[in-house]
Amino acid sequence: MNIASECVSCIIGQSDRVCEAIGADDKLREKILLHVSRASKEFDFLKSPPEVASDVYEDMADMAGVSDLYKELKSHATQKAQEFIPLLKQTLESCDDKFMTLLKIAVAGNVIDLAAEVTFDLDEELDKIFHTNFSVDDTQLLRDELFRAKRVLYIADNVGEHIFDYLAIETLQVLYPHLHVSYMVRGNPIINDVTMLEAKEAGFDTLCHLVDSGVNTPGFVYNRASDEAKELFDSADVVITKGMGNYECLSPSPRERLFYLLKVKCGVVADSLGREVGDIICKVS
Repeated sequence: MNIASECVSCIIGQSDRVCEAIGADDKLREKILLHVSRASKEFDFLKSPPEVASDVYEDMADMAGVSDLYKELKSHATQKAQEFIPLLKQTLESCDDKFMTLLKIAVAGNVIDLAAEVTFDLDEELDKIFHTNFSVDDTQLLRDELFRAKRVLYIADNVGEHIFDYLAIETLQVLYPHLHVSYMVRGNPIINDVTMLEAKEAGFDTLCHLVDSGVNTPGFVYNRASDEAKELFDSADVVITKGMGNYECLSPSPRERLFYLLKVKCGVVADSLGREVGDIICKVS
């Protein structure tokens, strides 16, 4: 999907949050905000929001002299997410439907998003997520596809959320022991998305096949991906994409048997899906 006029103000707002995150002084803040404001007047409306955002974030990183703008916040998000793992494991052990529970866990993690228009409280979300229905519910189709599949590609989203992904994939492998699962992360630091660094720290390299997508965008842009990432995307029996950035880059879907798994945190995405901000989605392409 291409950017909308609402995306412009959202990206400008993100630049202000970046300044807060890096502790920018008044001079640097003014420089960054002025640059992003000027750049916004020339945004390419034929590109997806993540493609436009990637250019802006690279400019901000250059001006700040910081390669990973959200490094400290990503570390905090990881620590926060890890605090919930004992509770989530207990929930999995006692639930009647482990497949639905692992999907709810994965979606609950998707609230951790530093670039979202609307933010949600993780504690509050975990209190209600297991009693919330998917607004778009293709979970049975996903069950059926996974039963028949041999290779699954799981495209990651945000740091912190990846801790929940680990538990979801670990459970998926128990339920579907025949599956070969690949977990795909971003090619370099962009916003608070997962890179190889955070994925390896969490142990994904021993849990499943871990792959660097090669993209520099907060969402999987096929034409920016490495050859390995393209081959995996094309050949996987099922692709699961997490979060809005991946939805924005892969909507409309370039392939069949692609499942979008996300929480709606943006009016533009809500309109695209015909749903409401706050809804949880499991949708097949």
